[in-house]
Amino acid sequence: MLGEQDLGHRIVVRRVVGTRAGRPVYSDALGELVEVSDSHLTLTTRTGQVRVPITEVHRAKRVPPARRPAADAVIELELAADEAWPAPVRVRLGDWLLRAADGWTGRANSALPVGDPDRPLPAALDEVERWYAARGQQPLVTTPLPLAAPVGAELDLRGWGSRPTVLVQTLALPLLTTPSETESGATPPEPGRSVSAALIELADEPSEQWLAVAASRKGDLPEAARHVLTAVDQVRFAHAYVDGALVAVGRGTVTGQGRWLGLSLIEVLPAARGQGHATALTRTLGRWAQAAGATQAFLQVEQHNTPAVTLYRKLGFTTHHTYRTRTPPPPPSHRPG
Repeated sequence: MLGEQDLGHRIVVRRVVGTRAGRPVYSDALGELVEVSDSHLTLTTRTGQVRVPITEVHRAKRVPPARRPAADAVIELELAADEAWPAPVRVRLGDWLLRAADGWTGRANSALPVGDPDRPLPAALDEVERWYAARGQQPLVTTPLPLAAPVGAELDLRGWGSRPTVLVQTLALPLLTTPSETESGATPPEPGRSVSAALIELADEPSEQWLAVAASRKGDLPEAARHVLTAVDQVRFAHAYVDGALVAVGRGTVTGQGRWLGLSLIEVLPAARGQGHATALTRTLGRWAQAAGATQAFLQVEQHNTPAVTLYRKLGFTTHHTYRTRTPPPPPSHRPG
């Protein structure tokens, strides 16, 4: 059976979907493995995500990638993403990055193991653990897959766990900034309900209202959080208003030598969801980035966040690679048994 070492790889799953004349009937699913649990395998396929119960799996195996990105492409994108979400404390371990931001978000408080750490892998991970312990923080390691599969295998041997899989998705900016005939992601309003178009403003700094929405999603914002949000040369904070009331926010950055628009914290207030505000806001940030010279867009979304994954798929985003944030095992005194 497939395991966590196969995450981020292309697989085929043959599942039992019924019986006919006393014999099993099979169906095949082909896609990228994004989650493994005791009960399900989850794949991202051309038509969306498919969850296959383990009890229905007849056979599952890796298959050659259709278009696996080169290691250099994954590293380029990971470094552009790091630049777009800059931790205030950053130390190099060879090519690896050790990052800290007072515990605000996993990305800004994890090691990024891309490149050569200038020492054997076990010694590099020992140093990661020591560095975070010296700061009084739990060590975290972000593992882009399949690039960092060897790191993941070593962490498996150490008993480390994992947070949910994150999809790193990309789209050419001309495709993002060109609306479809019906703006993708929008759903018709409820009968009898009038919906006004939003006024979208881009600002160099987030408003207090913008920060309040971000805090409702990410938790309290320490000073380190403000650094992560604002310490980028090219950054815009999108505010969408309807009748003067804030209904949606988002953040865009241009990094990676001016090539990449990074989209983050796209959030629509609950009462305004399903009206196309996220799509309009995302396209506005895309037009700003395109004017600044960017050619590609990327975002990072947890694979189980179905509404967001659905929206981005409708906009045309596809998965470039995946990553998992690895977490250390609990101290011996807290382990079961």
